[in-house]
Amino acid sequence: MAYAVNTTPHAERDLALLYPQINAEYSDKALEWYLGIKKATLSLEQQPNRCPLTPRKKDHLRHFLYGQKPHIYRVIYRVLEKQKQVEVLHIRHGARRKLKPSDLV
Repeated sequence: MAYAVNTTPHAERDLALLYPQINAEYSDKALEWYLGIKKATLSLEQQPNRCPLTPRKKDHLRHFLYGQKPHIYRVIYRVLEKQKQVEVLHIRHGARRKLKPSDLV
């Protein structure tokens, strides 16, 4: 059974800021990359538990990496089994500092 993938306002803002940051409006390659990360995020509807837990396992968050060095982004999400939902919480550059709980609010 497929899961519903919901993107939080915080993650939506992350994506909205990412679009001009990578120059997706003016570069076909950047636009292709941007659409690819969105597609990869939506692919969580099938087997969302395939990705590893974040290093802070007690939070029960999962993540996957998208892109190639130096443009690797990390998509952080949680799986809500009872509701059959995936909640995308945050999309950030992989080289940023470690995630804090306040980053997910």
